[in-house]
Amino acid sequence: MSGAEPTIVLNVLYNEPSNPEAFETYYAQTHLPLVDKIEGIAKAVLTKGLPGADGSKPPYYRIAQLFFADGAQLAASMGSPEGAAAAADIANFADGGVTVFPAAVV
Repeated sequence: MSGAEPTIVLNVLYNEPSNPEAFETYYAQTHLPLVDKIEGIAKAVLTKGLPGADGSKPPYYRIAQLFFADGAQLAASMGSPEGAAAAADIANFADGGVTVFPAAVV
C-alpha cells in the first residue's frame, strides 16, 4: 500500500453461535488463517461483543472489519481464490448467522 489510508471496510457481523467455545476454536484455528492468506487487506480489526450495562446480550457476538485501499482492491481481494475460500468457510462455523456488508470509511 502506498501509505494512503484505507477507504473501504468490509464488515462481518456474527450473531451469537449455538456453541461459543466451538466457534472460538474454529475461528482462531481455521478461519483466521484463511483470512490471513487474502492479499490486499490493509488492516483488520477483530472485536467480541460484551454484555450491556443492564446485562443484556450484545447485538453481535463478534465483528470483523477488513480494511481495503479502495473498492477495486476489495473486489480483487475478495474475488481471489483465497477470498472466496474465506467467505465460503463462514458457513462452517457461524451457525448463529452473519451479516456482511462493505462501507466507506469517512
